[in-house]
Amino acid sequence: MSQAEESPFKGKTGLRRLINATGYSIDGFRAAWQHESAFRQVCLLALAGVALAFWLPIPPWGRALIAFAHFLSIVVELLNSAIEAAVDHTSLDHHLLAKRAKDLGSAAQFASLVNMAIIWGVVLYSHYG
Repeated sequence: MSQAEESPFKGKTGLRRLINATGYSIDGFRAAWQHESAFRQVCLLALAGVALAFWLPIPPWGRALIAFAHFLSIVVELLNSAIEAAVDHTSLDHHLLAKRAKDLGSAAQFASLVNMAIIWGVVLYSHYG
């Protein structure tokens, strides 16, 4: 496809575009669950973490922050998995830029997990400390 050509999928508008986008998103979640163990781990961590946040007697703002931190980690893992798939599709050969792209995606996920731990700490300290 030359630079002047556009994807045939980009011409959809309105309800048809929304239906297509929803289908693509479902396919993406299904592929992430099926092929990415890190995605499954982050989802299970979110399930346990959000359940714990709603079980503990913490204020609603704390529950919301904790749920948001877990959801953010899921989003970051989806993006990290997309980067890895795109890099691997391009080439499986060792290349410094490919390694950098994958390492940056991994660092983003690490940062989101650190963010989650800090939020948990702040919420628990503000309520119990």
